[in-house]
Amino acid sequence: MAPSSTQHVLLSPAELSYIHASLSHNPPIRPDGRSATQFRPLTAECDILPGTNGSARITFADGTEAVVGVKAEVEKSRAPYQVTQDELIGGDGEAQRAGLNEWVELSVEIPGFRDDDSMPVFLAAMMSEALLADGEFTKRLWINRRFHWKLYLDILLLSPPLSYPLPLLSLTAHLALLSTRLPRLKSELDEDPLFDDDWDASVYLYPRNKQSLLHRPPVTLLVMAVSDNIIFDASKEELAVADVVLAVSVGERPRSNEGDMEVDSGKVRDLRLLTVRTVDPPSRLTSSGVPNVLNTATGGTAATTTEKASSQREAMVEEGVWQPPRGGAKRKLIAAMISKVLEQGGVAEEVMDGLDGVELG
Repeated sequence: MAPSSTQHVLLSPAELSYIHASLSHNPPIRPDGRSATQFRPLTAECDILPGTNGSARITFADGTEAVVGVKAEVEKSRAPYQVTQDELIGGDGEAQRAGLNEWVELSVEIPGFRDDDSMPVFLAAMMSEALLADGEFTKRLWINRRFHWKLYLDILLLSPPLSYPLPLLSLTAHLALLSTRLPRLKSELDEDPLFDDDWDASVYLYPRNKQSLLHRPPVTLLVMAVSDNIIFDASKEELAVADVVLAVSVGERPRSNEGDMEVDSGKVRDLRLLTVRTVDPPSRLTSSGVPNVLNTATGGTAATTTEKASSQREAMVEEGVWQPPRGGAKRKLIAAMISKVLEQGGVAEEVMDGLDGVELG
């Protein structure tokens, strides 16, 4: 389970109860007035870092900002990766590309955190897991049987994290990979790689032609649930009362040429689930409220011991009194959260359509 939010929100039990009750309405009433599926406004741009193969920056309306730079270098494939000619030659006579996860190195830096702290480590692990989940990404780094591209993704959160930063970092990395270009290969077969010096002749890591079989980079969305309401892009105040928090990574399914034309004409994406991670909600660490029957200030009777008071508060359910969530999540609710992400015309499609509008290069 990934760690909870980077900052604990200092809210009283009364404030937590008010926010939880507001988000439990149908439709939920969010503190900033957004709908349940509405994302915060953001600004995005690409190719901002000189000397990189690709880069991007995204800034949310609350001031949270992230920058991602991508660097590529040629590396010789290690000996255990070498295979026989029969294994490399497919039925159509062309070499079958394959790759290794070690060809991609991803690092996350967050202000105020060490590189070995749990938050950057878990964020890097979740983003790497989504990127390498289907095994297709590393095939793009294959040059020939002797050489490959080694890709370095440096992800930097420029501002202190005001909420869980995973969606922001994922969207920025998505744009950075889309803008990544590699020198055009001039050599053939298993010769030492020789590249074109003209950068204008370079090729995109993700080709832009509509008939390409290569799909786009994955996107990781943060989804939370309060009672039966499913909410996207939660703020730090909303995460403080969440019952369940999931990090859901989705990608586009590779399609045939005929399928691509159909999708392009209908503006429909064929999304597939890549990874799902539970995030420990910070609401579990909040203090519970004291009901009137246990509050001496309102004429109640206080428990004689701390253990007894804790057990009484957990067993008592009173409207308007905040109780941190206990136990796990129902499978039906988790399935509904994942389906909400993948549904046709849903949030994931809306996010990817918005990223398509960013000018690359």
